[in-house]
Amino acid sequence: MLKVEFPEFMMSQDLPNQQEKILVVDDHQLILGGTLEVLRKQYPKAEILTTKTAKETIKQLSTFQPDLIIIDLSIPEKPGVIAQIDTGIQLIQKLMKEYPNLNIMVQTSHPKALVRIRHDIDNHQGGFTVADKGLDDQQRLMRVNLALEGGSHTKDLGRKIEVKLEWLELLRLASSEELQDKAIADQMNISERTVRNYWTKIQDVLSIYPEDSKKERTNIRFKTVNHARQEGLIN
Repeated sequence: MLKVEFPEFMMSQDLPNQQEKILVVDDHQLILGGTLEVLRKQYPKAEILTTKTAKETIKQLSTFQPDLIIIDLSIPEKPGVIAQIDTGIQLIQKLMKEYPNLNIMVQTSHPKALVRIRHDIDNHQGGFTVADKGLDDQQRLMRVNLALEGGSHTKDLGRKIEVKLEWLELLRLASSEELQDKAIADQMNISERTVRNYWTKIQDVLSIYPEDSKKERTNIRFKTVNHARQEGLIN
């Protein structure tokens, strides 16, 4: 199916009269309640189910075939586990692989984090829209309608950055676990030379280059991690 960016003014006005099936994934009760209220007003005949964890969502999809799934990016893997952005990203990636025509809307305060799976999003055959939680109800409903029509709206992700999984792992180890190159090499089972090569590749993608001064050369990896965080590559 051809994936097209539809202008918001071209969206169908008949969608609210249809009997949509919508699955909403969010573990924040207050936000979930607000989302449900807006959806029920717009789609009074829709069948709407909710889940709060990644595992519950996967189980629900085995029997419930929604026209649209609305996902909060930061969710727990299972009950009792802390909600994490990585969990939501992995769930979305799994859904796009197993349900290539599923219409998806992601509502999140961290839209740039989706840049990590930009390639998968660009190749997804179903609708895919992103709505920042700061948007008003009308704007969010526009993204819902667009996703239901199979449209795409991903400008909130920012610029396209192509990175490899091993580069992301290096950034994660350097930031969240604060490991130095030798420890990173041991953890990833690669040589220190390869680690240094990954750093230069990441810096090239992010347009970060060492200056002549020794101080700048010392701080370049700190700058790289901060820049990667700003671009949504790491939390």
